Amino acid sequence: MQKTVTEMMEHISHSNRQLARVLEAERHVTVRLSEIVQALPDENPVFGGLSGLLENSQAVAQNIVAYLNSFADLQETIAAQLTFVIRQMKEVEEDE
Repeated sequence: MQKTVTEMMEHISHSNRQLARVLEAERHVTVRLSEIVQALPDENPVFGGLSGLLENSQAVAQNIVAYLNSFADLQETIAAQLTFVIRQMKEVEEDE
């Protein structure tokens, strides 16, 4: 049983590393977008009118929300996995 739990933890660890890589990539996109926003002039910016400004602002906001949602999903996944592993470890301890 201990071997099974160990193998499951290895697979979970690999899965978490992959999720973290995706999250890291999304973080880089969000950072670059925020750098673009900071580089915008404070006065008289040209975005193709008000509609262009609204579209660009919405795109930045959506990207930030997507990043935060991905981060929340990662936290929920890790919590669910840890809950499962802890239950399995308790069962192993009780069996012994």
